[in-house]
Amino acid sequence: MVIERRFETVWEVPDVLWEQIEPVLLEADPPNPRGRPQADARRALDGIIFRLRSGCQWNRLPKEFGDDSTIHRTFQRWGDRGVFTRIWALLVQKCEDLGEVQWRWQSADAAMGKARFGGVILDPIQRTGARPGASEASWLMEMAVR
Repeated sequence: MVIERRFETVWEVPDVLWEQIEPVLLEADPPNPRGRPQADARRALDGIIFRLRSGCQWNRLPKEFGDDSTIHRTFQRWGDRGVFTRIWALLVQKCEDLGEVQWRWQSADAAMGKARFGGVILDPIQRTGARPGASEASWLMEMAVR
């Protein structure tokens, strides 16, 4: 008999999970002793999770997560420093320790976004043969209609 377990959708990091993630963040992105203090990492992570789950624009994040630009900069910094990969590895390890990872059901997902500013401009496609003349083109169109 298969027992189906439902888990709630994570919109904010629970306390138990934060206790495991916080050391990873402190190691990968320690606070700078000089300059402005960093934004609250937990609020930033909650904002990032909200943004990724909802698909909203960065500038439409609810104010409860803090300044949208700060959260976006934190997201970029953590991405560059491999923080999300470390958190993912930690979570997979914890789930595997509990015997909850079913590797045969693992999959990858992807998302596509619009090409800003028209994307990459490629060279025009080169013709491989001679261009048909007017009579040939007419004949091809007649054949296609039949």
